[in-house]
Amino acid sequence: MRGLLGGVAAAAVMLSAGLASAQDFSAERISQDIRHISSDDFMGRYPGTEGERMTLAWLQQQYEAIGLEPGGPDGQWLQPVTLQRYTPVEGAAKVSWTGPDGTVHPMTVGTDILVRAATNDGKADIRNAPLVFAGYGINAPERGWDDWGDIDVKGKVVVVLAGEPIEEAVTARFDGAYPTAYSNGWYKADEAFRRGAVGVITLITDPAMLERTMSAGLRQRTLTPGAADLEFTGSLGHAAAMPWAMAAGVTPATMAATGSGTFKAIDLGLTLSVAAEETIDTLVTHNLLARIPGTSHPDETIIYSAHWDHVGVGENHVGPVSTTDDNIFNGAWDNASGTIGVLEMARQMAAAPRPDRSIVFAHMAAEEMGLLGSYGYAADPVYPLETTVADINIDMLPLSGPTRDVAIFGKGQNTLEDNLAVLAAEEGRVVTDDRQPEQGFYTRSDHFPFVRMGVPALMTWHGVDWDEGGIEAGQAAWTAKFGADYHQPSDEWSADWDLRSAVENLTLLYKLGLQLANSEEWPTWKPTSEFGAIRAQSDAARQ
Repeated sequence: MRGLLGGVAAAAVMLSAGLASAQDFSAERISQDIRHISSDDFMGRYPGTEGERMTLAWLQQQYEAIGLEPGGPDGQWLQPVTLQRYTPVEGAAKVSWTGPDGTVHPMTVGTDILVRAATNDGKADIRNAPLVFAGYGINAPERGWDDWGDIDVKGKVVVVLAGEPIEEAVTARFDGAYPTAYSNGWYKADEAFRRGAVGVITLITDPAMLERTMSAGLRQRTLTPGAADLEFTGSLGHAAAMPWAMAAGVTPATMAATGSGTFKAIDLGLTLSVAAEETIDTLVTHNLLARIPGTSHPDETIIYSAHWDHVGVGENHVGPVSTTDDNIFNGAWDNASGTIGVLEMARQMAAAPRPDRSIVFAHMAAEEMGLLGSYGYAADPVYPLETTVADINIDMLPLSGPTRDVAIFGKGQNTLEDNLAVLAAEEGRVVTDDRQPEQGFYTRSDHFPFVRMGVPALMTWHGVDWDEGGIEAGQAAWTAKFGADYHQPSDEWSADWDLRSAVENLTLLYKLGLQLANSEEWPTWKPTSEFGAIRAQSDAARQ
């Protein structure tokens, strides 16, 4: 069995086989390349536009000049990703529930309840499906938590609470201030679908969240590749749920139990009928992949990823925009910087002796639409996920002087952070969390679709403990920069950018990737991670 001991020998190999070139990351070249692909000519790099074609053509030219081979399917540079976009047919959605006495109760769609048929054929026709209440809808053996018990939900509609338990007595079973994957709607949908449910309705008790959900409910929605193939999903608030609770005899004590770890799913004795229809149109976008084949274990792959897209021009953008006459969202920081970070990584790796394992440089599409290019890859991988060693993702390079901290998303999840910590300590730096649990960053970039499939992944973020000025200065500068420029037309290249921290982090990630590529190590998930069980299903492929 190939295991962990090879990592020590690999470190020595790395030091002699190419570490010197790790110091050749060029801040000036990085800056100028970012400037190029974030110029107005690229029109915000929106998927399916001329901006996409220009971006991918330029990247291909760079990889050809470096001497890398195409890494996409069938020896091509590009991996097509077909996206389906769903738009509700006005007035088509109808919902009613039937109580134990047989009385039918119509509901007002858009006010009482929101339903979407944004899966399969865009049509839902559910008649008198039994309703089940499954608490938070969580099954987490590694945390000693199971909301489902032995209930059968085949052909039924499952109602789940939004989020995850926050009661002080049980938060230690989760990750405290940092939300776990179990808090996400996609997890609850996956779990319900796996158990045979035909629909999932999320009960939202936070008024602000409910308002946001309802107001966004009729917008066009792009289906995530590999998403649970439910007939419909829905949302409703406390007021609309109260008649269900009263008719079903759900008491305050029942609701209190959902946060204790003792609750098990219950059949409500009610039925639900749902009709919904959505039109579907298709958008084809592309991931671009380049590859350095390994010498002795080419079937084992390390991936460096970054998304090439941004949000385009004004009409493509959804969300608040600062007052400006500029309607091009150039995305210099987000994520021309990460795109060029991966390209520069490839230049450095190509200058080193070929590694034992293969290294793939993946430029993912449609991240800003919901990580869709990366999900497309995870649903149809070019290289088997079972023998993908790790994904190292780069999104929004840090723009500051050197820092003492190396911030990462998802601290405590897998052993990649331990490898990184050793490398960082050699430079007098320390690995930390991202310091912003309220943001839920771990689920918000292209490493996460790999994570969901069980592949260990790592993403570094912005250190704020500056060598010059400490945390007080660093945190203030980061907060100001993020608040002013994130998803705004002002996210433009500047000659004043300080890329020293970016070079620091890229150098660490170079060392980490080369260490993995020249070893027999398989990074693992930590015992409390919710993703370890997924990876364990393919253990035999790594023996």
